Amino acid sequence: MSTDKASRAATFGELFAIPAYRYLLVANVLSWLGDYVAKAAITTLVFHSTGSVGLSALAFGITYLPWLVGGPLLASIAERRPYRSVMVGCDLVRALLMALLAVPGLPVGLILVLVFVAELASPPFQAARSALLPQILKQDRYVVGVSLQASSGQAAQVAGYAIGALLAVSSPRAALIANSLTFVVSATLLRLGLGTQGSVAASSGAIQHLGRDTMDGFRVVFGSPVLRAVAVLVFSVMLFASVPEGLAAAWAVEVSESRADLGWIQGAIMMAGPLGFILGGLVVGRLVRPDLRRQLVQPFSVLAPLALVPAFADPPAALLVTMCAVCGFSVAGMMPAANGLFVQALPPDYRARAFGVMQGGVQLAQGVGLVATGTLADRYGVSTVVGGWSVAGALLLVLIWLRWPRLPHAAHAIADKDLVSSGRSAGGQLQAPPTRTRKTRAARGT
Repeated sequence: MSTDKASRAATFGELFAIPAYRYLLVANVLSWLGDYVAKAAITTLVFHSTGSVGLSALAFGITYLPWLVGGPLLASIAERRPYRSVMVGCDLVRALLMALLAVPGLPVGLILVLVFVAELASPPFQAARSALLPQILKQDRYVVGVSLQASSGQAAQVAGYAIGALLAVSSPRAALIANSLTFVVSATLLRLGLGTQGSVAASSGAIQHLGRDTMDGFRVVFGSPVLRAVAVLVFSVMLFASVPEGLAAAWAVEVSESRADLGWIQGAIMMAGPLGFILGGLVVGRLVRPDLRRQLVQPFSVLAPLALVPAFADPPAALLVTMCAVCGFSVAGMMPAANGLFVQALPPDYRARAFGVMQGGVQLAQGVGLVATGTLADRYGVSTVVGGWSVAGALLLVLIWLRWPRLPHAAHAIADKDLVSSGRSAGGQLQAPPTRTRKTRAARGT
């Protein structure tokens, strides 16, 4: 790649010129769209079957449970088989289970079990997809590709909830069948469209016990100062930035002037973050130079919770929605460069496991943030809690900013990742990378 190309952002045309990326993106959008349609449909199905708001909320919340109880462990499975095979298999399993959910007359308990089992396929699928993407996209194409994937996921979320809500009113089972078909189409696209990409077994080392493989993922992520810094930054941002969507219903009650306004205000709050994320991903991922993106990681991370601090002042609905959109824009603005640094410093043999750790941590952070703020809001009110929670978030992220790895440290971590990849003993055990001598460090300018 020429110096001129290396200094500018990759274009969407360059991404879509790669057939494997086109197929992977379309397959992912279909899977995401079907997932969000199904969440709306399952919630409605359980509510209509039982009349219980609590059980319908449980049916929605159980979709996150696999990530919380075993996401990194399940993601380790992706290292044991070719990435393409893992994704195709997960799609087919989910297609079958979603079709079973559409069978009339199922008891609620069985519905919840089938939803949980179907979601168990999500961690290995997402880990395999995340690990395969750097093989398909190189250098800044990867950063722009991640941004486009994330924005597409947010768009699928908005569209999926809207379509699912409309279908669920007339026939929740029709929505579930539609979701099953999206998984079948996704599996077909991945099988036929990826070619040799992802068709080779992920790990070249000896296969260990699954639990040990999982722990290796944690050791790689949290044993490297650079990877650990990215993980802490992302988890902290999601701990604070995901709050508006979860508290939208109660927040709408506080700020609406009439009952007739509740529906559109709640919908606007829930959609503002994803729409801001889409815009931020496209603007920052495509129009901002790679070197400037890296410099904007820390400011954007602080701006995400800072944008919600005016909640203290009980802002009108229009301003509140704008605040949520700015928060979503900021999260999208920091993610491509942070993700790019993470991949550059990550040993290739540990990609699926490390992404499993990251995705599990994101889910956990979102859950903790929503439970904590929801509990506090019952006592102090949504606006007060969101404002105070966001102040704490901004202060925390300023502290993380001060500890963010400087460019020389990041460069050394990227250079050293091959030491970790080759640092396995004959028995497959993960070994610590060699310690640099003072002379080596001086030679590298540290």
